[in-house]
Amino acid sequence: MQLFKSTFPIRIISLLALVIVVCFLAFKSFQPNEALVSVQPDGALQYQWYVPKMPNQMDFAGEPLPLQQFEVKERMQREFISNYYMHGSLINVLRLCTRYFPIIESRLQQNGIPDDFKYLCVAESALQQPTSPAGAVGFWQFMKATAQQYGLEVNDQIDERYHLIKATDAACAFLKAAYAKFGSWTAAAAAYNCGALGYQNQVTIQGTQDYYNLLLPEETNRYVFRIAAFKYLIKYHKQYGFMLNEQDYLKPLAVQSLKIDASIDDWAAFAKERGISYKLLKLYNPWLRAKNLVVEEGKSYTIDLPIK
Repeated sequence: MQLFKSTFPIRIISLLALVIVVCFLAFKSFQPNEALVSVQPDGALQYQWYVPKMPNQMDFAGEPLPLQQFEVKERMQREFISNYYMHGSLINVLRLCTRYFPIIESRLQQNGIPDDFKYLCVAESALQQPTSPAGAVGFWQFMKATAQQYGLEVNDQIDERYHLIKATDAACAFLKAAYAKFGSWTAAAAAYNCGALGYQNQVTIQGTQDYYNLLLPEETNRYVFRIAAFKYLIKYHKQYGFMLNEQDYLKPLAVQSLKIDASIDDWAAFAKERGISYKLLKLYNPWLRAKNLVVEEGKSYTIDLPIK
């Protein structure tokens, strides 16, 4: 009974506050497109959803999207709307951009690949290290055979698909070759999704290399539009209502490099000797896939260790 008496005034105040909010929402005069929520006759709140305004002109890697073609515009709108309303996923990507984009941007520039391809990486993996049902791995979602074709080491101990710098360089090599073959960065991006051979087959059948005039598998049909949607939603995220504070963005990991030119029998013991956990060692070096490492004579690896 004593507890009821002490909390009763708080309950009254909370109830009055709720009534004031509901009344404010119910009687406020909203301007067109201003209302985000309405009050139903039973008092329930109903959120209002709108089609986000897409830019009138868009490009990918300096190549304009032909939005004057109705079906191109509609395909772009579909991806823009779909990704705009994936609020949680997009916010997580925005937080990760500040950690990983500087690394990706540097490697793209070094390899002569347009900066917009960092958004292809977002479309592939959301800047994480997933494994797809088909077995594609890492930020750039390489299959094992393709990874090895482009110089990445993949075995029981090492999987450089998880190595951001090396995997980005391998992706750049693929994109550069695809650009040389198909003559546009847009086609190179599409070929990254369906494979250079798959894209070439459709070029041969349909008599054009223009991505926007090709009928491709559904995933590839949507692919470049999804990348473009990420480009504009990330680049102008505050204009689209994604209001992160400075502390929300993740900082790059501060690391020191260590050359490994001899075999490591036990990574857990190795980590402990350096005052870190096995988990942290693997977090900083996800490409180390085993509990140990056999280093062949004349070979070496460089691992990252956290700066305390």
